[in-house]
Amino acid sequence: MNFCSLLQTSCKRLVWKFLTLGVFMKKSLVALAVLAASGASFAQSTVTLYGLADVFLGSVKADNGAGISTTTSLLNSGGVNTSRWGVKGSEDLGGGLKANFLLEQGFNLDTGAATAGQAFSRQSYVGFSGGFGEVKLGKVWTAYDDVSGASDAIFDAGALAPMNLIFKSTGYQANPGNTVYYATPAMGGFGAAVSYSLDEKVAGAAAVTSFNVTYGAGPVAVQLGYQSEDITNTALLPEDQKFTRLGATYDFGVATAKLTYGKVNNLGNATGVDTTEYQIGADFPVSAALTLSASYAKSDESGLAFNPSRKGYGIAGAYTLSKRTFLYGGYTYVTTTQAGAGDATGSALAVGVQHKF
Repeated sequence: MNFCSLLQTSCKRLVWKFLTLGVFMKKSLVALAVLAASGASFAQSTVTLYGLADVFLGSVKADNGAGISTTTSLLNSGGVNTSRWGVKGSEDLGGGLKANFLLEQGFNLDTGAATAGQAFSRQSYVGFSGGFGEVKLGKVWTAYDDVSGASDAIFDAGALAPMNLIFKSTGYQANPGNTVYYATPAMGGFGAAVSYSLDEKVAGAAAVTSFNVTYGAGPVAVQLGYQSEDITNTALLPEDQKFTRLGATYDFGVATAKLTYGKVNNLGNATGVDTTEYQIGADFPVSAALTLSASYAKSDESGLAFNPSRKGYGIAGAYTLSKRTFLYGGYTYVTTTQAGAGDATGSALAVGVQHKF
């Protein structure tokens, strides 16, 4: 083989190696690109397990106004908030748009029992959020519920806040199914939300229309909520129940004042039976860890032959142990007028603990 033939053969082999290397590098780069894209996708998706455990030990006393009085000692769930666990997730779709989902179940911490027949009794929805606000589809809290307890003293505690014990404007459908919900983004301190729950022509179900408007800037916060419940079986329930809630708070530094006004039209779907109620209270931060709270509430009905009146007061304290755990305790006392009998009374003394995870 002469020199030229040898040189030509060597050049062909060199070119072949470069071509082979190029194909290999191209495939590797494609594989890396796919892997990177997959990694980015995983990095942009999040799924979180979360929950809240709340339990209290208390003594409840009840007097029916006719000489019968009972006292019950109990260990119960949800002194401040309902115990629950859930799974929520979000995926970044780009351009500020996210896809979200949430599945949440309530349960009784003292017994472990959950709502029968419902895998997720509190919420179950999927939706989107972005610069336009947020949309939720499924079983969600109504727009009225968003603001219902926003200005309630005693930490809006279910077992201790007199507002929750005597108000009729707390007797609304809080998280109906088949709901479309939309909340605007915050704009200069203002926000709003609207929700509609379909009855799907099921007897006894309600078409629930709800909205809220809120404002919060500096020490001031104001909330207005409205909800109408149209029961499908209108022959037996001729009137829609209508709930209105107006609340406000003002932070003075040494204390935060809390005011709430509530009204129900056609209470129990009864024509002309209305309830007007209010709550006044305040939170007092004693230290970075300890906050005391006091509340007085009153509720009056009209449109009946005898119009009952309810009132109550409460005082409570919360002591923070960490970002996720606090202790609480308090006392509440309520009375209800009755036709032809003395006032019915009730009181509760309780201490409890709440932990979030």
